[in-house]
Amino acid sequence: MTEKKKPNFLRRTYNRYSKLGLRRKKKQVWRKPKGRDNKMREKRKGYPAVVSIGYKTDKIVRGKINDKKPVMINNLSDLKKVGEGNIGVLGKIGQKKKIEVLEKAQKEEVLMNVNINKILKNAKREKRLKEKKKEEKKKEKARKEKKQKKLEGKMKQEKTEGKKDDVKEEGK
Repeated sequence: MTEKKKPNFLRRTYNRYSKLGLRRKKKQVWRKPKGRDNKMREKRKGYPAVVSIGYKTDKIVRGKINDKKPVMINNLSDLKKVGEGNIGVLGKIGQKKKIEVLEKAQKEEVLMNVNINKILKNAKREKRLKEKKKEEKKKEKARKEKKQKKLEGKMKQEKTEGKKDDVKEEGK
């Protein structure tokens, strides 16, 4: 069964101010219009739709993703719960565990609500960049140590030359 088209229920002037959602998707939320002369509250023609009875989703489709029941996945053992007619939804887990779960899901060909290949590809790229930065830091540290040793060697050489000069002057 397919879902009926529902209007985007958003607060009245979301497209006018940044604090209400202009170019800020997170701020674009529903707030009931309560003003005395609010045309939206009065459900006038030409104004955005107001949340009311009749917009509810069909019971068969309600809470499903692509007609499949969502199953929360927080660890590797939860991945076994996803079977036929279910779709895996990643919970709020860290990057390391997320990568492990997605790799196992890819091997077992489990249906997920995210693009597994894209996330794994980005994770590998980030890992390479981190390793590259680490290598650069090590090289920089080695260069600094080499430079420091070189300076110390020069300082010792100057001290010994200074002492030789002192000895020669005393001998004259």
